[in-house]
Order: sequence, then structure tokens, then C-alpha cells
Amino acid sequence: MKKTKRVWLIAIPLILILGYLIWDAYSQPNIKDLPGDFEEVAFVRNEQNKGGIERIYAVTVGDIANANFEACADLFPVNDFNSVTRIYFFDKRKPYPTKLSIDPPYYDTSRYEAINILKRRGVKNR
Repeated sequence: MKKTKRVWLIAIPLILILGYLIWDAYSQPNIKDLPGDFEEVAFVRNEQNKGGIERIYAVTVGDIANANFEACADLFPVNDFNSVTRIYFFDKRKPYPTKLSIDPPYYDTSRYEAINILKRRGVKNR
């Protein structure tokens, strides 16, 4: 009787902790939770053999007036050691790129017009 009680005293907290970790992992905010009707439509990343990681995203915006661009950009990953994440925002009602290039200008600027461009840089913490 005492042995099963001890097992339950250990098992219940472990189950609760595991349940919280699973809930926390699946309840992280994403760009669909933000005002502005954001949707990621294209992504490209460099090979990163040497130097920093470079990521470029194309994101459409359905509600420009209420869009929170800064909060959206904060949800994209950034690494240390001089990495760069560039987010190009496009109006959902106008043409937007579905493929990006790792080389500037990253998309056909004669066909598509970004309404906002944000850049996040990683820094080395010491």
C-alpha cells in the first residue's frame, strides 16, 4: 500500500509537468494570431558553410491598417554570430512573390512591391 502511494506521489507531479510542457509547446503564438491577417508565402535560407545565417521571408498582409509588423517580425527566428533575418511584407490584394532568391534584390522588384521591410540581426552574447 505504501509503495503504490509513493509511486502516485511521484507520478502525478511528473504527469502534470509533462502536460504543462506539451500545452506550452503547442500554445506558442504565431503570425496568424496577430492582427493584420499575416501569412508566410515564401522563404529562403543560405547554406551557411561559413559566416552567419541569412533568412529571407515574404509575408502577405490582409489588413494593413491594423497590422502589427514589429510583433510579426519578432516571431521569426534569429541566431547569434551575425545572422540576419529579413522580412518583406506584401499586400495580399496585390501580386506577391512565391519564390525568393538568396541574392539581392531577393525577388523581382519590377513585378512586386513590398509595403514594409524589417530586418533582425543576431548578436554574439559574451
